[in-house]
Amino acid sequence: MAYSEMENENGSSNSKPTRDTKGKIITCKAAVAYGPGEPFVVEEILVHPPQKFEVRVKILYTSICHTDLSAWRGENESQRAYPRILGHEASGIVDSVGEGVSEVEEGDTVVPIFNGECGECCYCKCEKSNKCERYGVNPMKKVMEGDGRSRFSTVDGKPIFHFLNTSTFSEYTVVDSACVVSFRHSDHTLTTKNLTLLSCGVSTGVGAAWNIANVHSGSSVAVFGLGAVGLAVAEGARGRGASRIIGVDINPDKFIKAKAMGVTDFINPKDEEKPLYERIRKMTDGGVDYSFECTGNVDVLRDAFLSAHAGWGLTVILGIHASPSLLPIHPMELFAGRSIIGSVFGGFKGKSQLPHFATQCGNGVVKLDNFITHELPIEEIDKAFDLLITGKSLRCLLHF
Repeated sequence: MAYSEMENENGSSNSKPTRDTKGKIITCKAAVAYGPGEPFVVEEILVHPPQKFEVRVKILYTSICHTDLSAWRGENESQRAYPRILGHEASGIVDSVGEGVSEVEEGDTVVPIFNGECGECCYCKCEKSNKCERYGVNPMKKVMEGDGRSRFSTVDGKPIFHFLNTSTFSEYTVVDSACVVSFRHSDHTLTTKNLTLLSCGVSTGVGAAWNIANVHSGSSVAVFGLGAVGLAVAEGARGRGASRIIGVDINPDKFIKAKAMGVTDFINPKDEEKPLYERIRKMTDGGVDYSFECTGNVDVLRDAFLSAHAGWGLTVILGIHASPSLLPIHPMELFAGRSIIGSVFGGFKGKSQLPHFATQCGNGVVKLDNFITHELPIEEIDKAFDLLITGKSLRCLLHF
């Protein structure tokens, strides 16, 4: 399916279909996972038209985060479903819309979001939450909300499952209208490539610092795990004026990149046998104001919690914990005045708040360019996963 693509005056891509695809099945390329840890199969698939309150999107760029890695490995057996199209961080152009969709139009530049916003349920109407009753993040979900069926199939008609409301490792995808954000009315200046980052990683990290922790000027911060999400936390804390940002990671190669994103101090847990939280307490006269756990490791989570200052320190959990291990904290430890909270998508209400966040990023409040470290064609998706596993990439953009 041919599209004409160009960058418009606000840095986004203008792509218009050269022939009408509305209501038709599209044959396109996708990277399909057929089993835990198996190499992806890049093949032609069928993408069916969007149904009521659904949107079909042509994906321009997609990238990989650790949630995709965990799902590909099948680390949580209860969430396994194959064949499946993974991917949840992307940007694209609206190809066509189903009945009842009014907030996006064909040709709109959009990003899909794994944590949707219907705008009508009790969660969406609550200012304290960014959950959505019907379209919130759900790793168990593998079909469309409307009719319980998939919009993907193999060329011989066998269903292919969806992933996290998005399934962006496909040249075309179908999402619920609650799970796609249009920037038609935004005055942002971001390129389509940079918009991709707002679909998950950067929004998750920056939002945790801004919306969940509400990091204040002059505060101290510790970030455990310096991947893309952890560095987005650091970037968010820098933007809020944190005076000290301690980065913790076992890969010293990440420290140079982290310094450019606001990290002021670095700790490699392997350098000393002394407990990590004791080292941070000593550095910060008792502990940091805010700690962020971005690894999905319960031992690291405990260090993050104990690194927060007694009396007021807050720990924010961002890491995806695939193991059945419970929270490594005794109830009595909370009486020391430390608190702990989880964060999904940085507390952002995607459809209503991401357009303004894009404007802020375009104005330089958050620096995005350093996050994109590699670009590859979708045929090299296995290489892109290797780059993530070995810690050599933050975000590798894949294109079709």
